[in-house]
Amino acid sequence: MAAAAGLEPGSNTGAHDIKSAAVAPSICVFDVNETLLDIEFIAPLFHRLFGDATVLREWFAQLILYSNVITLSGSYTTFFALGQGVLKMLGSIHGVSIREADIDELRQRMLTMPAHSDVPPGLKRLKDAGFRLMTLTNSPPDPQLSPLKHAGIDGWLERSFSVDRVRRFKPAPQVYRMVAEELDVPPAAICLVAAHVWDTIGAQSVGCSGALVARPGNAPLPVHGLPQPQVVAPDLPGVAAQMIRLWR
Repeated sequence: MAAAAGLEPGSNTGAHDIKSAAVAPSICVFDVNETLLDIEFIAPLFHRLFGDATVLREWFAQLILYSNVITLSGSYTTFFALGQGVLKMLGSIHGVSIREADIDELRQRMLTMPAHSDVPPGLKRLKDAGFRLMTLTNSPPDPQLSPLKHAGIDGWLERSFSVDRVRRFKPAPQVYRMVAEELDVPPAAICLVAAHVWDTIGAQSVGCSGALVARPGNAPLPVHGLPQPQVVAPDLPGVAAQMIRLWR
C-alpha cells in the first residue's frame, strides 16, 4: 500500500504521479534516532532515576520540542547538550536529583544505542534494489565513537549528515536542502525515511518524498492540507517493499 489505510498519499502527489514524475527518488536518507537505532536502550536510566521507564518518552518529546524552539528563536546548542539539559529540567519537575554520573550515562547510552532488529534486512533490501543509502541526524558527529558503527550498520551507508553543519534542527527546511546540495541532486531525488511525521513533513516541504516507519508510539498525522508520507509501514522491510514497488 502507498499509505496507511484511510489516508490520501501525499498532499500533492499520489502513487501514480510519483511513478510518472520526472525525478523518482533514488536516494534514501534515514533519520537515525528511533528510526534506525532503538532509543529504548536509554529507558533503564529513566527507570532508575524516576522509577518509571516511560519518562524516556517525556524526555524525548521535550527534546524535540526544545530543539524546535531553539531553531525558531535563532539559537543553537548540540542535541547532546540539549538532551542533558532536558534531563536536568525533568529532574527539577519530578523532584529527582540528577548527578554528573547520570549525565555521563545518558551521553554514553545515546552514543551506543543498538539498531532495531529489522534495520539490517531493510537496508539490504533497499541496497539490493539500487537505492543509495544515507543518514541525516539531529545528533552531532562524535570524534571518538560513531553510533552507526557501534550498531554495526555503517557499512550499508554511503554518507552521514548532521544538522550541526547548518546549526538548525530538523524539520527546518535548510537541513534537507543542505543534503540535496551536498549530493548535487534535486530534492525530488531524495526520500526521507523516518519514524516521525514531523521529519517527513519537513522533508516534503522542500520537495523530497517521505516514508514513515510507524514504530510503536508513531503514526501518520491525518490532517487535511498537511503532506502525508507516500509510504507507511510498521518496519523497515515493509517500507522497503513499498518504495521498491513505487520507484524501482
